[in-house]
Amino acid sequence: MEYSDVLKHLSPCGLDCVRCADYEQGEIKQLSSRLIQLLGNYKPVAKMKTEKQPIFNDYPQFNEILKSFANGICSGCRGENVQCPITTCAAKTCHKDKSVDFCFQCAEYPCDKQFTGRLRDRWRYINDRMKEIGVVEYYYEQVKLPRY
Repeated sequence: MEYSDVLKHLSPCGLDCVRCADYEQGEIKQLSSRLIQLLGNYKPVAKMKTEKQPIFNDYPQFNEILKSFANGICSGCRGENVQCPITTCAAKTCHKDKSVDFCFQCAEYPCDKQFTGRLRDRWRYINDRMKEIGVVEYYYEQVKLPRY
């Protein structure tokens, strides 16, 4: 994979937009849509199963969550329809002002504008790691890990 391809996957802060549950073309959306299709009209079956497996009482709620995953509409942080639930991310716009692809490439990195607490620690780790081993190498490293 080339650097330009990685830019289509990783957000300016370094998170993998393509593997996000809200991403419009992501695997989570595709798999959720497929599962909805496979389950079809499962609701009556779930109702029958509730006597022996009470967890199926929650099937309607599960189905709503699954529909939500299947309706992902976020373009990713580099796109036009950014729907990222992380609303405190300055990198979504700051990278354009600073003419950089990732936070670690900015002369002001690490700035105080980006995140707090555990999210800031993760952001620092991601960007420090990209700086250390390279963006493409980091992409291959992180894609093997769970997104969440």
